[in-house]
Amino acid sequence: MKLHVLLIIGFTLSLTACENKEQAAPEQAAEATAPAAEKKSYQYDGIIEHMHRHADQIDLINDALADDDLDASKVPARWLWRHETMIGVPDDWQPYLSAMRQTARDLGSATDLATARAAATRITEQCQGCHTTVGITINGVEQEAD
Repeated sequence: MKLHVLLIIGFTLSLTACENKEQAAPEQAAEATAPAAEKKSYQYDGIIEHMHRHADQIDLINDALADDDLDASKVPARWLWRHETMIGVPDDWQPYLSAMRQTARDLGSATDLATARAAATRITEQCQGCHTTVGITINGVEQEAD
């Protein structure tokens, strides 16, 4: 008797799952036929992920400087100025990215914590300036120009 109940429940659940997939299919088909220009966003071409890697390196820089470790701050700074440039980044971002790379290079050649901290601040300012220019929000907060 218990086996029959389990079979009936399993059959009912599988029918329900198939029915939900069939209802979702027309929506998926509409998305698939949408013009490519409408689907283009920074998430589709990897820019968001790439920028998150920038943020990770900046966090490492700031953590090292908070620990008064100048040498450790230079490792992620080196990554920022030497990593592969992403193809397809919008032209209006380029001045910020170039300045960020140069400032990271400055941090890499810093000989004291004060100079490194000043460079780290300028890196963050470049990021925030770019976010403001392109209207990016972080955690639901629109970035404001200083």
